[in-house]
Amino acid sequence: MDGVFNVLKPPAMTSHDVVAFLRRALQTKKIGHGGTLDPDAAGVLPVFAGSATRLLEFAVEGQKEYLVELTLGKRTDTGDDSGTVIEELPVPALEQEAVEMVLKNFLGPQMQVPPMYSALKVDGKKLYELARKGIEVEREARPIEIYKLELMNLSADKLTMAVQCSKGTYIRVLVEDIARALGTCGTMSFLLRTQVGQYLINDAHTLQEIAENPEACKGELLGAVAHLPKLKLTGRQAARITNGVKTTIRGTEAGRYVLLGPGDEFLGLGTVTEEMVKADKILQHYVYVEE
Repeated sequence: MDGVFNVLKPPAMTSHDVVAFLRRALQTKKIGHGGTLDPDAAGVLPVFAGSATRLLEFAVEGQKEYLVELTLGKRTDTGDDSGTVIEELPVPALEQEAVEMVLKNFLGPQMQVPPMYSALKVDGKKLYELARKGIEVEREARPIEIYKLELMNLSADKLTMAVQCSKGTYIRVLVEDIARALGTCGTMSFLLRTQVGQYLINDAHTLQEIAENPEACKGELLGAVAHLPKLKLTGRQAARITNGVKTTIRGTEAGRYVLLGPGDEFLGLGTVTEEMVKADKILQHYVYVEE
């Protein structure tokens, strides 16, 4: 079973649980997910099976979109409402225009410190494992970017927002920072991921749907890297590049490309440097036959 599954992850399941379920359902050992989604969160989780796992490192570089609810006045140790309350502050009266002005300050490139309750590893140990033992370690801030931050609904102590961001963004940290900027504290009380790169929630399938008819639910391998530009090769070029020979293609700009054969076959991925094409990941070798 080779393909990419746009999974509608239910709440109360970890991303690992989703992969374990599909490993059994698809009867495959080669399987992995792109972009961890919090256990309490729901939404888009791309899962790669079979030969598609070779594209995992390239496939989730695109932007992500979320619908998030921020509850003000309480902050928890986990950053969501499943944790223990560690801070309480009064909530000031909020007006929509003032809130929208605050949100504008969070747009653009910035640095973000990952939360302790995350799957990142320090010295081989996941941060959330240390956090559960009451151990806090220093984390380096990482570059992220917020492309869109739109206020969808405002009540006395809750904000619902649509967020469009780069990979690596922790929405729990973002909403905590927003709460502080509003003069109080807060925690994430709902999270729905609506997009990961090319994968949209409207096209997602439940685990039950995939288990019942995996062929109907799986997506093409090429869809996983649809955000990359395509480079169509001649037969001779395709044979050389897919067999590890660096090949000059004049006029080709530097960058990473999807490599297509003469008949639009998806051959793999390659990088161009100074018009020289080098294979990064080859899915199939092309055989060129002289006419």
